[in-house]
Formats: sequence, C-alpha cells, structure tokens
Amino acid sequence: MATPWTVEQVLSLAPDATSQTAARGLSTPAHWSGTGTVESLVWGRCRGSGSKPYQTVVDLAGAAYQCTCPSRKSPCKHTLGLLLLWAAGGVPDVAEPADFAAVWADSREDRAAATAHRATRVAAPKDPEQAARTAARRQQRVTRGLAELDVWLSDQVRTGIAGASADAYRRFDGMAARMVDAQAPGVAATLRRLPQVTSSGPGWPGRLLAELAQLRLLVAAHQRLGELPEPLAATVRSRIGYTVIAEEVLTTAPVRDLWHVLGSTETDSGNLVTRRTWLWAAAADRPALVLTFGAGGQQPDRSLVGGTALDADLHFYPGQPPLRALVGQQHAEAEALPGITPAPRRRTVSRLVDDHAAARAQDPWLTVWPALLDVRPARGGRKWRLLDEAGDSLPARGSPESLWPALAASGGDVVTVAAELFEGGLFPIGVWPRQGYASAPAGAAAVAS
Repeated sequence: MATPWTVEQVLSLAPDATSQTAARGLSTPAHWSGTGTVESLVWGRCRGSGSKPYQTVVDLAGAAYQCTCPSRKSPCKHTLGLLLLWAAGGVPDVAEPADFAAVWADSREDRAAATAHRATRVAAPKDPEQAARTAARRQQRVTRGLAELDVWLSDQVRTGIAGASADAYRRFDGMAARMVDAQAPGVAATLRRLPQVTSSGPGWPGRLLAELAQLRLLVAAHQRLGELPEPLAATVRSRIGYTVIAEEVLTTAPVRDLWHVLGSTETDSGNLVTRRTWLWAAAADRPALVLTFGAGGQQPDRSLVGGTALDADLHFYPGQPPLRALVGQQHAEAEALPGITPAPRRRTVSRLVDDHAAARAQDPWLTVWPALLDVRPARGGRKWRLLDEAGDSLPARGSPESLWPALAASGGDVVTVAAELFEGGLFPIGVWPRQGYASAPAGAAAVAS
C-alpha cells in the first residue's frame, strides 16, 4: 500500500487555484461511491451533472490519472478530490481493483511494454560517421543563424531601443522565427520573452539592453566554441538549444542521495507547458532541477511531489554548474518527510548570494537559481521580505496567494523556505514549518527562465 500523501502534496498537483477550491468541495464521502485502493491504485465514482457518475482512477506510483469527466484540466477536480479523500483516510483498502480501474491499469502496462519494445528496436548503435556529419551540419546551420543575429543585435544598438515598447512583438518575433529555422530554440525562447521586458515598468530600457548584451555574449561564445573548456562549451550549447539525448545523460555517473522535492512552478507559452521541479540533496547539500514538458495539449509529468523525498540516482546534463538532471534508479519509494534534513552549512541569505554569484560566474546566462533558506517571513506595509537570523534579508515577490501561506505557516517563527531567485527577488514555492510541508498554491506567478 502506498504511503498516504498530505493535503499539501495533493494540492501541489492542481493546475490552478480554482481546481484546488473545487477539489476541496469534492473531498467528502458524500460525493463518492465504489471507492477503493490496492497497491498503488486509487479509484472511485463521483456524482456529476450527468446521469452516470464519473469514473476516476489514479496510479500513485507514476502520478498518472484518468477521469471520464469532460474537463480539459489535468488533473481534474475529481482526481484531486479523490486524492484528498484518500489522504484523509476515507478510501478503504480492498483486495481487487474495480473493473474500470483494472482495465485502465492494464492498458497503461500494455503501453509501457510497447514503448519499451520500440526503444529496444530503436536503440541500435549509431553510425559514428553519420552522427558526426549530422552534428557538423547542425553546427553550421546554427553558426549562420547566429551570424544574422549578430548583425541584428548591432542594428538594435545603432538605431536605439527607446521605441521598442511600441512595436515589441513585431521587433522580436521575426528574429525569433529565424532562430527556430537555424535550430537555435534556446535563443528563440529568449527573444520571444523580450516583449515582456519592455512592459516591465520603469527602467525597462536598461533591462532590455542587458538582455541584448547577454545574447551578444552568447553569440561571441559560440564563435569561439572550439576554444572553450568543455564544461563551458556544454553550457553554451545548452543555452543555444543543442539537443542532448536523455538516454546519453542516463549513461553518466549517477549521484545518489536523499533528494528532497522542494516544489514546482509551471510556465505556459501557449503550445508548450514547462514544469520546473527543484530538488535538494540531503548529504551533498546541493540543488538539482528536473524539467518536464507538455506539448500539444498534453500535461507535463507531475510525479515529483513537493514535500516528499526520494532515495534515487540523479544523472546530470553536461554544463556548468551541474544543475539540470534526470531521475534514474529509485532505491526506495518516495515518502513525505516532516522537514528538510539539517544542512551541513547554514541556510542563510549570505550563503545564497555567494552560491548564486559563483553559479553566475560559471554560467553568465543563468536566469533562475534555487534558494533554500531558514528565514522568518516579514511584511511591512505592502512589502514582503525573508529575514534570516543574521538580520540579512531579500525581497519576496509573487502573488498574495503564494506569499500569505509562508507567513501563515511560520506563525512568526523561523521556517525553511524553498524559493526561486530572480534578479534579487525570491518567489516562494514551498515552506517547511514545524507542522510539515506547505506548498505555494498553484497559479502563483512564475517567471519564465
């Protein structure tokens, strides 16, 4: 039987705050019939507006779910309501799954087997010469595209950026499309978020100029790619958008630790949902980032739940500092822990600033960095800050929905706060008070990296 989740862990899966509210309303036995759980499956029938109840099934092992309701949200309110009921001990243990739950579980196993079979067939050794020719053609295409970008950047500075706010999308979208053609999607993504900079309030010309300077630095680094140390060269390639095959990453040396899941944020660019999940190693006292994606209406993998910890191997992508990773072998089932393992070093604002500066020195294009701090949330007037025991603080940013829980959970005392650091501001994603984990509500403002 799977270890029950906490209410906060269930609500951290919700796609928005509205779904959280609706799920709470469906978390009582009066709405459900035929509920049950066995091994990693949880299921039930929820009374809806139609003549037939909705059939809802959850596979806890993979955080996968299915509901017969027409909602396009994933997970839907019925799935979340069922999980809340289960977390509260309201779903009985039974010997066998219901028919509809068993059919769905069998179909998942069949698909997994088919996927494994295809992977086995496709995993034939590559022709090294063909692979080298393909890589060379890709680099030539990127090089030509970045040469055009270099000229375009010079034109922006020569003609001035004072009027960029008036025609921001027309100004940047054309070059972004050209970078897609040049197989430089990372650069394209940066260009597509520049219109947001022009509408970011007073001082935007300086911030836009800094973004353009960072792009120019990336172009210059790619021009000298063969001269750079390999870790820096790998960082440059990743920022431009060169593909790194996941299977190759999983062949690198693993880093085994007890990885605490700090929390997640999601950004939606219209055709792609990107989920950032931050982890922290208990023994190594270092962060890791797991990215999952949902394209074409699909949802990203949400199986890593904030407030849990997993004994697992992580495999890191090339680049410096090593941050993005894939989860490899899990040596034990993820479990909820009441708090973060005591750190070898103090979790202070001073340490965060030093670690962030060291990371930026290795990767000048770094835009977001994880923070894990022992702080006291404080609010003076309309300003929020996170204050450590040494008296140092940083501004806390985000929507009220993401900030009030941190203050409420702390009770005015010191708590461990997980956050994302952007331009000197902290966006909380999770809090560990004495009574257990509290996630920032879904729908809280998240800044694209």
